[in-house]
Amino acid sequence: MEQLYQCQNLDEVRGQIDRIDRALVALIAERGLYVRQAAAFKHSRDEVEGGKRVDQVMRRVEHLAGELGADSALTAAVYRTMIEYFVADEMAAFRAKAAGD
Repeated sequence: MEQLYQCQNLDEVRGQIDRIDRALVALIAERGLYVRQAAAFKHSRDEVEGGKRVDQVMRRVEHLAGELGADSALTAAVYRTMIEYFVADEMAAFRAKAAGD
């Protein structure tokens, strides 16, 4: 991890947290755009649900959590929730595509 800015007061800490929150939300939004693109390349419900891919992503982020010093349980919980939401969103896009065929 990069060198952490040493805050001098609570306002600076909150400012850094707000900066990080903005970056995290932007990255979640970007990830969602790619998930929606993925739906166009999938041809079955099983591909959308992607059990093998979910397992692969979870193993990768759990490894990254350890490497980067993040809490692995928190990281896994966040990713499970995010993936659950994105799979549901992708499934809706897949169904809409199938209905239009």
